[in-house]
Amino acid sequence: PRRSWSSSTMRRVLRCAIGGNKHYLSASRQRVSPRGVRVPVIFKAIADGMLILGERKVRCALGPAGVIPASEKREGDGASPAGVWPIREVLYRPDRGLPPSTALRVGPLSPEDGWCDAPHDLAYNRAVRLPYPASAERLWRDDHIYDIIVVLGHNDDPVVSGMGSAIFLHVCRPGYPPTQGCVAIERPDLEELLSAAKPGDAIEIAVA
Repeated sequence: PRRSWSSSTMRRVLRCAIGGNKHYLSASRQRVSPRGVRVPVIFKAIADGMLILGERKVRCALGPAGVIPASEKREGDGASPAGVWPIREVLYRPDRGLPPSTALRVGPLSPEDGWCDAPHDLAYNRAVRLPYPASAERLWRDDHIYDIIVVLGHNDDPVVSGMGSAIFLHVCRPGYPPTQGCVAIERPDLEELLSAAKPGDAIEIAVA
């Protein structure tokens, strides 16, 4: 069973693999301010190690090139861009499970779904339908890492050519090998995170 979260403040720390180093991904949740206004949750990657999910700890993975300033991020460099990236929506494989329970916007994937990673294309860092004339990543994968995708608002408002695409929070591979720049955790941990997330929440990726 899922562990309950405090209705006031929650603190979580995620273990991350960034290259060969250990890092933390943490989250502080302040649900309601003293004036009764909800403050968004920001999940943050910090140095040295574990994700504390309630009273337990789980691991995660980031890019093999480490965390770099978002201004230095380039397409295909294997780095995770530092910054606060709002959660845009959640996508899931309907043939591999029910939609995750969350207050966030959720939609099903299909075999024709892709994400353009061609820097000079007009649809760069946007969802596209496959086949697509420019380079695009296929989201309907044979493995399980995109069974649930949390789309993050990195380089999308506005899109800048070549400064990175498809920065997601998704399911990790067995053994937590590095991603191509995304944040990845095990599916049960991702489902638990989504059950607590609300519109307006964000992922922060930080150097320290």
